[in-house]
Amino acid sequence: MSEYHVPVMLSECLEGLQIRPDGVYVDVTFGGGGHSRAILEQLGPKGHLYSFDQDPDAEKNIHFGNGESPKNFTFVRSNFRYLKNWMRYYGVKQINGLLADLGVSSHHLDDASRGFAFRLDAPLDMRMNTRAGVTAAELIANSSEEELARILTLYGELRQAKRMAAALVRARQQKTIATTGDLQQVLLPMIDPRAQKKELAQAFQALRIEVNHEMAALEEMLQGAVECLAPEGRLVVMTYHSLEDRIVKNVIRSGHADGKIEQDFYGRILAPLKAVNNKPIVASDQEQEENPRSRSAKLRVATKQA
Repeated sequence: MSEYHVPVMLSECLEGLQIRPDGVYVDVTFGGGGHSRAILEQLGPKGHLYSFDQDPDAEKNIHFGNGESPKNFTFVRSNFRYLKNWMRYYGVKQINGLLADLGVSSHHLDDASRGFAFRLDAPLDMRMNTRAGVTAAELIANSSEEELARILTLYGELRQAKRMAAALVRARQQKTIATTGDLQQVLLPMIDPRAQKKELAQAFQALRIEVNHEMAALEEMLQGAVECLAPEGRLVVMTYHSLEDRIVKNVIRSGHADGKIEQDFYGRILAPLKAVNNKPIVASDQEQEENPRSRSAKLRVATKQA
């Protein structure tokens, strides 16, 4: 299953975590298990790794050399937004580091049945957790024109968002927009052919974010991470588009997703985290060449203030 997903900036993530053999760590995006396995290799018997994933497909990647999960590993079948609740459930008071790789896995983009990619004709699903929630097809069928325009503007940053939303509403009155091909057929007349791949990807991204409530989940996870991290604990987050990166940057700078800064009586900023790298880390030229999906990745690292 190694082809499920090539872990991006693996060595940079491990360096950011500064792993202690006896520490407690969380990988909130297990996916293909690449980052998790690398973390486990650096943990001793007294250390522990908790890995989250809500996707049933990810569970198939829980395999290790001897065929058994090590005793210092726990897989949590849940959305990472519930990080704080699960840590409480397992009796974990503090963690020494948390890793989040927010990219959509190669597996999701290459699996036609999931409906994540416009280049593969498939049912419009886009749910990370196929056991619950509303599909992209249902979202398009039941959202107002104004709501569709908001989604495409906010999460896709598309200039033609209002026209696209109006076209989707007109088209769904004629027939159900049920597949990725149906969606493309509606959107293509409003897209400049020179920017076709880029703008289709932005539209699909916008719907995926809304279907999975990704921004709200990210905010909740980051707030949970801030509370769960031990003093000097490490937060390592890899983002793939500007909205995610802005939220992560705001939380690191101020402790709040909206970037609101609080000060004490003396005007000192009250922020629970401190940035390790002021500018985001990006993949090397070689990695970008070998793994094109790493090109848009931005890695931010922070420590919990003592």
